[in-house]
Amino acid sequence: MATSALNSDRKIVTGPAGYVLEDVPHFSDYFPNAPTYPNPLQDNAAYSVVKQYFVDDDDTVPQKIVVHPDSPRGTHFRRAGPRQRVYFESDDVLACIVTCGGLCPGLNTVIREIVCGLSYMYGVKRILGIDGGYRGFYARNTIHLDLKTVNDIHRSGGTILGTSRGGHDTTKIVDSIQDRGINQVYIIGGDGSQKGAAAIFEEIRRRGLKVAVAGIPKTIDNDIPIIDRSFGFDTAVEEAQRAINAAHVEATSFENGIGLVKLMGRYSGFIAMYATLASRDVDCCLIPESPFFLEGQGGLFEFIDKRLKENGHMVIVIAEGAGQDLLAESEEQSTTLKDASGNKLLQDIGLWISQRIKDHFAKKMTLNLKYIDPTYMIRAVPSNASDNVCCTLLAQSAVHGVMAGYNGFTVGLVNGRHTYIPFYRITERQNQVVITDRMWARLLSSTNQPSFMKHEPNHPVGEAGAMKW
Repeated sequence: MATSALNSDRKIVTGPAGYVLEDVPHFSDYFPNAPTYPNPLQDNAAYSVVKQYFVDDDDTVPQKIVVHPDSPRGTHFRRAGPRQRVYFESDDVLACIVTCGGLCPGLNTVIREIVCGLSYMYGVKRILGIDGGYRGFYARNTIHLDLKTVNDIHRSGGTILGTSRGGHDTTKIVDSIQDRGINQVYIIGGDGSQKGAAAIFEEIRRRGLKVAVAGIPKTIDNDIPIIDRSFGFDTAVEEAQRAINAAHVEATSFENGIGLVKLMGRYSGFIAMYATLASRDVDCCLIPESPFFLEGQGGLFEFIDKRLKENGHMVIVIAEGAGQDLLAESEEQSTTLKDASGNKLLQDIGLWISQRIKDHFAKKMTLNLKYIDPTYMIRAVPSNASDNVCCTLLAQSAVHGVMAGYNGFTVGLVNGRHTYIPFYRITERQNQVVITDRMWARLLSSTNQPSFMKHEPNHPVGEAGAMKW
């Protein structure tokens, strides 16, 4: 294979038949004479039954698995897992863990499993928790983490380390890392936090420090690209069912009852879409990726009127980022304010659309509309069984990668295999629902709602150039 670097941030390996490996940095790239040591796992009783302890250095995972006979092999990522040689001696490791951004089910599980992985598999005894997000590196005390400290934390929601938005000062953070003698940094956070992790890694590399930086992607909205899904998403969809069930009970118990549920989804409507598909009780799902309109033929009000006449009740699910353009036009203002993480501050679409529905139907019929916003209840719960397994594998994969000398990467599940993904691929865009894809079509078929898309009558929806918003 031939290696070609596109820029200082990218390590690209090309091979025959269109093979491309988007690799991650490694200590050997800039510490060619760094000593290595046998992996302690070879003496670990738990791994004695494993036929093949270690992942082959040439193992990679394809980004796309649906191909044609003449398709190029395409983009691959390095497979995660333990290697035969490690770049840290256990007694020399001083690791730290930090959680950033909003809450998400599974944060405590990831913290616990990083500590357990470092301790049980690699014999690391010195692990610190950074208190309160990025600013905790230079503004807060650290928390000593050991097996006893983290034993039961997976049973609770939130994060025992505390979290915050913003507070990222690369120079101060790396100064703190250097002054404390930290040589492994595990950063649990969303796309903004991963951008911060990339900046920390670059500054560490610029200073020539032998410090590994690994990211564990966290977003309850499932809006991080490349990876199959993010931890906490499964739990969020499951918990959203409780709100939808309550809305359905309320709606069916009153004449012309409407249950309106607002779910998370600032830019991506995955929670709303999957909760709707799982529920079977939702009549209409509104997400940021699919614009809609209220009045006139084919609008939301017409569909509500039709569904109430047919069934006598209705359940609507709306993602928090949906309809923001309509709200801004109605209020004759568009906010440019952002939170500490740089996210645009959204207005409450749930309250606004509830009032618009009531106002529209006030003279036509008596409505009984109940509005439910379970956002903070969902964010605060502990992760379910599926997400607990996901968190465990992500944490262990991150630990394996760092000990093996890989650096500047985010760990994630790609096509069912854990991989090491360069930071720039995780932060280059947001994962969104593709409304011309089969999954959205399945939702439209399940709810029997209109797509709210206007299209030319001579072209079926889906043909190139057929759609008009």
